[in-house]
Amino acid sequence: MLETLKRIFIKGGVISPNELKQILQLAKALNLTSISFGSRQDILLPVKENQEHLLKTYFPEYKQDIEQNLKFHNIVSSYVCADIFPQTGWLSATTYLYLHEEFKYNPTLKINLVDPQQNLVPIYNGHLNFVASKNEDYWYLNLNLPGWDKNITYPVLVYTWNISKIAKAIEKEYQNFDNIQDLYNRVNELVDTNNKVITENLSIPYKPFPYYEGMNKMGINQYWLGLYWRNNKYDIKFLEEFCDFCMDYKISRICITPWKSFIVKGIEKKYKFMVEKFLGQRGINVRHSSLELNWHLPVNDPAALKLKRFIVKSLDQNDISMYGLTIGYHERCEAPQYFTSMIIEKNPAPKIANEFENIATYNVLYCKNFNPNTGEYIPYAQNVEEIELPGLLMQLSQLYFDQLDNSTENVAKPIENKDSGLVQNKVHQCNNCLTVYDETIGDEENNITPGTPFIELPETYACSLCEAPKKQYAEVVL
Repeated sequence: MLETLKRIFIKGGVISPNELKQILQLAKALNLTSISFGSRQDILLPVKENQEHLLKTYFPEYKQDIEQNLKFHNIVSSYVCADIFPQTGWLSATTYLYLHEEFKYNPTLKINLVDPQQNLVPIYNGHLNFVASKNEDYWYLNLNLPGWDKNITYPVLVYTWNISKIAKAIEKEYQNFDNIQDLYNRVNELVDTNNKVITENLSIPYKPFPYYEGMNKMGINQYWLGLYWRNNKYDIKFLEEFCDFCMDYKISRICITPWKSFIVKGIEKKYKFMVEKFLGQRGINVRHSSLELNWHLPVNDPAALKLKRFIVKSLDQNDISMYGLTIGYHERCEAPQYFTSMIIEKNPAPKIANEFENIATYNVLYCKNFNPNTGEYIPYAQNVEEIELPGLLMQLSQLYFDQLDNSTENVAKPIENKDSGLVQNKVHQCNNCLTVYDETIGDEENNITPGTPFIELPETYACSLCEAPKKQYAEVVL
């Protein structure tokens, strides 16, 4: 019987435990035992033809939010990263929630509301990419409109509370124009805006892809938890119990990531043991390696999952590091949308083959500087067989670490004091317990990558030993 994927839109990927339980009830009514997450922070349900009536009859509240085609799109946002990964100072988690509510309609264009300081949520894979600027409450707008040239910058910075109105006006008018200036003029005729002049071009800092799983510190007295299923089939029974647990322990929101996982923020320190016990009793693994985590696969594609398992096993056996890198898989098409460091692209079967069995071939590509935000992909190998893929990815991983020598993020060596013959290194030290924060080393326990200046640490940063706040640190010379 024909089965289609229904997409439940979760604006910005933010959902309450109670709302998720309602969707799980819908999934159970469809005789499902698991749900999946989509690339745009949505929830996917496979629905058979004879089950369509259940959606309209028993779950009318989801009537406008369920689609099986690409007529509408979910809004993606960096809310999931707020307070747990590097962020723009003025952009709070609350701002995202208000922005989500501003959208009273389901967009027909892909809309991203993103923070350039984080790198978990893709910056440029939407049609309208609103990217936070350094100016409080103002955003750059990058456009990748269907039928237009790619990566066009809107002429002005957009005010936070004009975003939904401008997005709706662009959706209505963009097909009537072929250049940004005329579209901009038309939008200004339709919408009363509070724009600001662009005085500095948008710059996206490069950072290695973060580790987004397990129990991690969040400020001084809270933790966040990331959970990942390698097959993207999240057990309904577990999720129901987890939603009940969240409500019992006053955890108000669950955040879906674009990497088909979910993150729970704001776990009180006193409840950390209860969370760990809950997961342990159910045998939940929260320690997958980067080899396993950092993949982006199409949903419900057993062949893609099988290929991933083969490659991960090969890389693991060879002790290959993939920290900071991401890998995507797609079947080759005319207008691909990538946002990973490396891409495995499956070639279509030759038309002449028809009914004959043929050996699948693949292309391997990597993005410029291994930074997905460049949007520029470079062919590395073409028409290779499956057995060759692990070796090619190993070569690319080595190329990645080699090219880091030229990274603008590199930190200069400490200055040598010629009089003493000693090397002087300025660091920041906790006044409470004397723990040292060294920018060249970072703070692995707090998920701070090497090379992160002390001044760029979030205000919620706390000593990993005594949990003293950032303001308790002082600069010293060692």
